[in-house]
Amino acid sequence: MKEQKKVTVLGGGLAGLTAAIHLSKYGFEVCVIEKEAYPRHKVCGEYISAEILPYLKSLELDLEELSPEHISKLIYSTTSGNKIETELDLGGIGLSRYALDHFLYQKAVKIGVKVLQDTVVNVVFIEEKFRVDTINSRSIVSDLVLGAYGKRSNLDKKLKREFIENKNGWLGIKSHYSNSNFPEDTVALHNFEGGYCGLSKTETGAVNVCYLATYKSFKKHKDPEAFKLNVLYKNPYLKEFFENSTQLFDKDLSIAQISFERKSIVEDHILMLGDAAGLIHPLCGNGMAMAMHSAKIASEAIINNYNDFKLDRMALEQEYRSQWKSNFSSRLKFGGILQRVLLNPILAESTQKVVSIIPSILPFIIKKTHGSPIV
Repeated sequence: MKEQKKVTVLGGGLAGLTAAIHLSKYGFEVCVIEKEAYPRHKVCGEYISAEILPYLKSLELDLEELSPEHISKLIYSTTSGNKIETELDLGGIGLSRYALDHFLYQKAVKIGVKVLQDTVVNVVFIEEKFRVDTINSRSIVSDLVLGAYGKRSNLDKKLKREFIENKNGWLGIKSHYSNSNFPEDTVALHNFEGGYCGLSKTETGAVNVCYLATYKSFKKHKDPEAFKLNVLYKNPYLKEFFENSTQLFDKDLSIAQISFERKSIVEDHILMLGDAAGLIHPLCGNGMAMAMHSAKIASEAIINNYNDFKLDRMALEQEYRSQWKSNFSSRLKFGGILQRVLLNPILAESTQKVVSIIPSILPFIIKKTHGSPIV
């Protein structure tokens, strides 16, 4: 009897769980290590581009089971309140990470994926095998390791990844609000000085509010509430929303030291997925879809390069790098340009005026940051 192929996934978010499900369906023995218990809230925009839905259905993951909101419109405003609206060709859905991650976790466990609640402290690659050590004294040996642990981790320091050594001036804040006037079919992106804020409804009817701000702009104020009152309120649409909403969380969730720097796709033979491989600017609105798409790319590269239970690791890593670049590099680059433009008040207002004169520019921008349906 041939030995089963073993994969360890570091992180049980969207990318990690999707890859685990994909590989398990192809006969791999998969272990996911996740430090947090399910279900849980996470700092996230909670809008999923519909481009990813055909792929998920191919894995028998039908997100309609969660009764998501269906989103077909985009509203964007500058700090001064100038607004433009457009239809989203593909559209998307609004779904909380609380529901989605738990859904994927349950599906993974059902098909035999082993999920451990633990924290990884070290990963060693020796003689074509990985050893993953955890804080609870577990030591797991596998043929492959996927890094799907999010934006930053102590593992990044262990692996001596370049971006982790640099101080990053961004932080994210997220909460849910009750607001019956916010439209179910719309995702809104509103600029403010030093950042931007996304709003969209989730499956519960709550509006997810998630904003990204520079630390430079945030540190002038004592806390998120003061920042909201003194900075976010300067955008009239955000002011109106907050004044007519009730916060549902006891307090905001936050994450600091967010990096948009280029990251290595493969690090010491670990395939990096999702935010661990590269973070697209939230203005582009499809980070969740890209995370799950990266799981597809990695899983298919692994399957393609296992022949008679022998792994061609070099070919696997080359294929993964090539497919990542083909699918994401231009979108990440364009997202960076878009962010720089929209965070400059003069450029943002000028761009808004151009778009109002030539409306076809906005669908072009959306197309540059989104993909086609993924099958």
